Amino acid sequence: MKKIILLLSGVLLSATLTACASNAWMLHMKDGSSVVAQGKPEMDSTTHEVIYTDENGQQQAVNETDIQSMSRVN
Repeated sequence: MKKIILLLSGVLLSATLTACASNAWMLHMKDGSSVVAQGKPEMDSTTHEVIYTDENGQQQAVNETDIQSMSRVN
């Protein structure tokens, strides 16, 4: 019985830590749309674009003036 409880506790702990380790970011655009990015978006200071990886793993860029806000998804 103790082994089952220990195993279930380990599984729950792993699931909790995985959920907390989310590295997704939400980009809220000025036109009202939203984009989910994998990992923290980076700013290219020469082109004034925010570069991010989309949900399909493709690298995308958007002009910084088109973004209203960015927030980390928990």
